[in-house]
Amino acid sequence: MSTDTEIRDAADEQRFVYVEDGHEAELTYEVEGDRLLLTHTGVPEALGGRGIGGRLVAAALARAVERGETLVPWCPYARGWLEKHPDEAAAATIDWTPPPERS
Repeated sequence: MSTDTEIRDAADEQRFVYVEDGHEAELTYEVEGDRLLLTHTGVPEALGGRGIGGRLVAAALARAVERGETLVPWCPYARGWLEKHPDEAAAATIDWTPPPERS
């Protein structure tokens, strides 16, 4: 079985990905100019409880800092993680505006 234990930014798919033993966790995003909109975090049960979701958010945070992007946490998990880790979140510019209502 192939194992990839690093988080990678699959920019062509607009998602951060973690793969282990055939299971895939992801944090999807959209890019609008210099804004990185975090839209969904998904971690399968087989990978749950190990902090992988937080590592995905931390990877997005690192990208935003590196590229000078404003992080926009529309994903409830990503928003919660950033709120619980204010020291890490302080490294980036964050727009806490909630996502627009969908019709």
